[in-house]
Amino acid sequence: MSRSTSRTDMGASHGHALHYHGHSPIHRLPAHPKIVALLVFVLAVVATPREMFWPYAAHLLALLAAVRLSRVPFSYLGKRLVIEVPFVVFALLMPFVATGPRVAVGPLHLSQAGLWGAWALLAKGTLGVLASLLLAATTEPRDVIAGFERLRLPQPLVQIMGFMIRYLQVVAGELSRMRIARASRGFQARSVRQWPTLGATLGVLFIRSYERGERVHLAMLSRGYTGRLPTLHVLTATPAQWALSGILPLVAVGVCLAGVVAR
Repeated sequence: MSRSTSRTDMGASHGHALHYHGHSPIHRLPAHPKIVALLVFVLAVVATPREMFWPYAAHLLALLAAVRLSRVPFSYLGKRLVIEVPFVVFALLMPFVATGPRVAVGPLHLSQAGLWGAWALLAKGTLGVLASLLLAATTEPRDVIAGFERLRLPQPLVQIMGFMIRYLQVVAGELSRMRIARASRGFQARSVRQWPTLGATLGVLFIRSYERGERVHLAMLSRGYTGRLPTLHVLTATPAQWALSGILPLVAVGVCLAGVVAR
């Protein structure tokens, strides 16, 4: 896949469950314009008045057009929207627990402020999560880290995210091996009496991860680490790439301003 991005020296490539391999125009864009576009889009969506419905439909249509351009299947992103389930549950509870004037909805008397809050949370949250999933699906994790570095995010945060991406699968593999070892000894977590064993497992996993981090840090110091990871390539983006990345956020800003004026 052709890509004009920079890459920080992070070792071998690691796949990610959210990334969808492709060669679309959005896939080929450098990471940092897409990160800026996502940030502006989310801010525009958040600033859109919740009392207006048509701006959110316009935001959704613009975002779906970007998904179409990326050639990422809608079903691929739809399955990963399950990450939003906790927010959906909270939004469904808001009309029941919020205070203020009540309105009758069938046999129920719901809070008017809670209904507006639930609508805003669902609409803005869904658009933000879908846009974030589109970024993750069209950008490899290490390219996202390189994009944050190009945008001058503080080095400690960049390195924390980089090592998290690199070693997340290692820790997950360690946890899987511990689970298999427990199962091979007949362990089954069927009641609260097994919770101490599960807690001990998490404790052992934390200690092993901490010790691994110390070994990695010592290995880095022995190789001349001074607080900054070396960058192999300079991350650049052409004006055309910035312009393509800016279409979605500019549309979102325009829709937001139109909604504010029409309110």
